[in-house]
Amino acid sequence: MKYVILIQSNPRSLAAWEAMSDAERSEFGVGHLRLTDEMAKAGVLVASEGLPDQSLSKWVSVRDGKALASDGPYAESKEHLAGFYLIDVPGEDDAVAWAAKVPDARYTEVEVRPVYDMSGWEF
Repeated sequence: MKYVILIQSNPRSLAAWEAMSDAERSEFGVGHLRLTDEMAKAGVLVASEGLPDQSLSKWVSVRDGKALASDGPYAESKEHLAGFYLIDVPGEDDAVAWAAKVPDARYTEVEVRPVYDMSGWEF
């Protein structure tokens, strides 16, 4: 079953980041690379990426058959999606165990959410 581990940037994670030395920040980043490698070697990794600040995102909608892309508006939010791991594991307990290895989990929460399996759907 697929699960996504969502990593949020929020006031608590930002405060932890600001308190880190350059060496600690480097080790934090290397921790993500090590975890990605560990997941790949275990055969559970589907995808993993970090995401930049939401100021670089676009909002897309379709109106009257035309795609519109804009830079906002952005909700006044102190939290945004900073990255994710998409894994394929036997069950929730396994997903939680992997999530506990995410470096961010030492400073704030990471979210584990099941992914809908739509492989049997017909269209």
